Amino acid sequence: QVQLVESGGGLVQAGGSLRLSCAASGRTFSSYAMGWLRQAPGKEREFVAAISRSGGNTYYADSVKGRFTISRDNAKNTVYLQMNGLKPEDTAVYYCAAEMTSSMLVLIITSNEYDYWGQGTQVTVSS
Repeated sequence: QVQLVESGGGLVQAGGSLRLSCAASGRTFSSYAMGWLRQAPGKEREFVAAISRSGGNTYYADSVKGRFTISRDNAKNTVYLQMNGLKPEDTAVYYCAAEMTSSMLVLIITSNEYDYWGQGTQVTVSS
C-alpha cells in the first residue's frame, strides 16, 4: 500500500507556472505507475498525465501536451508535474494517483484504474 501527499498548488496568473509534487510513503514507490488527474468544479475527474515505473514512458492529455511535464524521482519517492503556460481552464483540484504494475513501461491513463489517491491540491489560474 502507498500513501500519497500532494503539494505545490496555489493561485497564479494566466501564462504563469507551477510545479506540483506528490510524495509517496513506503519503500516500493518504483513498483507503481503514477499519474496526475484533475477535477474542476461541476466536472468529472479527467486524466492529465501519466508516467511509467521507470520514468521512461510518459503520456499527456491533448489539453496539456506541450505545456505540462510529468517526471519522477524514485530515489525521493516523488512524482512531479511541471505546469507552464497555465490557462484559466486549468483551474481544478489536482490529484496524484498510483497503481502497482508488473511492467516497467506501462502507462495508466484512465482514472478508474488507479487504486491509490492523494487528497488533492488546488490550482487556480486567474485571467
